[in-house]
Amino acid sequence: MVSDRVKKGIEKAPHRSLFKAMGYIDEELERPLIGVVNAHSEVVPGHLHLDTIAQAVKDGIRMAGGTPIEFPTIGVCDGIAMNHVGMKYSLASRELIADSIEAMAMAHGFDGLVLIPNCDKIVPGMLMACARLNIPSIVISGGPMLAGKKAGKVLDLNSVFEGVGAVAAGRMTPDELKEIEEYACPGCGSCSGMFTANSMNCLAEVLGLALPGNGTIPAVYAERVRLAKRAGMRIVELVRDNIRPRDILVPEAFENALAVDMALGCSTNSVLHLTAIAYEAGVHINLDIVNRISERTPNLCRLSPAGPYHVEDLYAAGGVQGVMKELSKKGLLHLELLTVTGKTVGENIAGAQVLDHDVIRPIDNPYSPTGGIAVLRGNLAPDGAVVKRSAVAPEMMVHEGPARVFDSEEEAFEAILGGRIRKGDVVVIRYEGPKGGPGMKEMLSPTSAIAGMGLDKDVALLTDGRFSGATRGASIGHISPEAMEGGPIAVVQEGDIISINIPEGRLDIKISEQELKERLARWKAPEPKVKHGYLGRYARLVTSASTGAVLK
Repeated sequence: MVSDRVKKGIEKAPHRSLFKAMGYIDEELERPLIGVVNAHSEVVPGHLHLDTIAQAVKDGIRMAGGTPIEFPTIGVCDGIAMNHVGMKYSLASRELIADSIEAMAMAHGFDGLVLIPNCDKIVPGMLMACARLNIPSIVISGGPMLAGKKAGKVLDLNSVFEGVGAVAAGRMTPDELKEIEEYACPGCGSCSGMFTANSMNCLAEVLGLALPGNGTIPAVYAERVRLAKRAGMRIVELVRDNIRPRDILVPEAFENALAVDMALGCSTNSVLHLTAIAYEAGVHINLDIVNRISERTPNLCRLSPAGPYHVEDLYAAGGVQGVMKELSKKGLLHLELLTVTGKTVGENIAGAQVLDHDVIRPIDNPYSPTGGIAVLRGNLAPDGAVVKRSAVAPEMMVHEGPARVFDSEEEAFEAILGGRIRKGDVVVIRYEGPKGGPGMKEMLSPTSAIAGMGLDKDVALLTDGRFSGATRGASIGHISPEAMEGGPIAVVQEGDIISINIPEGRLDIKISEQELKERLARWKAPEPKVKHGYLGRYARLVTSASTGAVLK
């Protein structure tokens, strides 16, 4: 066992003495040592209850003959970090999480890992660590929050963000917003729509690193605790059978994840994170693969923000396994792949069924014959841009309009709330990419304000930053190369006509090639917004969004 390097032999007597200082006995040290990575905190609603999940995991490990050893990692709440300097740290925290898990696992010789995340960057950060370390690992999330309900309305966090724009536009009173604020987030769990956290928890299940049910069993259900116990038991078996993450994270597993991503209509951030996880596993994802899979994969679900349903509805309708069962009917999944259950994908979904065809459409009657996410290219995004196609109104799938250019999210948000954006405009927010932000901020506040003001069918937003999984409308992010690297978005001028054609995968600025070359030749990089501390180091080392915004 890997842990022998910290517990076996005469020379490890000092090491054993330190374990005994914590109360471990010889019988425990003779068993596999399983690291339990717990992201519990009192600042993230999705993580508030993770101590309960961790205790269940540890119970499962002990039942199966292992010794659990718990340690923590950090987690940023994207909603609380939104629309201020805190959002610069969200994506950047993903790398800290992966690095800290690597440090702890390697320093202490764990035989296996159980990783307990729930929210936005914590899930991919932990999956990246799994792929990098390649020791037996399993993920068990804390589960989704239930949707809020008040006066016959179903609410979620997005309702509150959009309410800010509605108040600014005079379409809602402050008292009505206050009531939404009180009831939109009723308790613990990852925010209830198909936002980034739930997207990644579902895709962890599809990749094969989490047990069936990981993505959809609600946080407050006892079934979630039972699944955690099963995950704890299963990790001991994975260690004994020496099944490692890279045995599971083969190229075809990422193709499966992208196919289910398209069927579910996941967050655009899933493309960023899958690319980064693949990088750690030694698998290359080209953004063109995303479009190829999207072209052949129907969109079967319209969960918030794309539709009226929430993750609890997906759970009741058959969950991720039900969606996979539908996709398998058209041969859209690789069914022979190994998973942490010890069974193949095909064996896992053999008994799955769809219980509500309103929530999970039949494969022959999809919402759309193509997937929920599209990658756009053109002279404005030579290396690609990403849009959640399933959340775009039909009238905005093809659009041309004048650019309204802002060099920060704050400037754009002020202009939107100030009523300075008109129907037909294309809002361009730049210098918010991985290097320029730094940290590639999410733009939920501007997009929600646009939607709350009733302009989401009339106004497009473009950025080299990111959009939240809660974003809806013609919101196109991850534009690469980013402005800070001298990408074409850096030289867009106020009033330039921007052409968006999502069905054809195009994003262009309507100026001549010669004019674009001359503007780029004149461009000079601005001073970095942050030069010191972790963000300063991050900005110097981070790569493009098109390659997952991983560190060099």
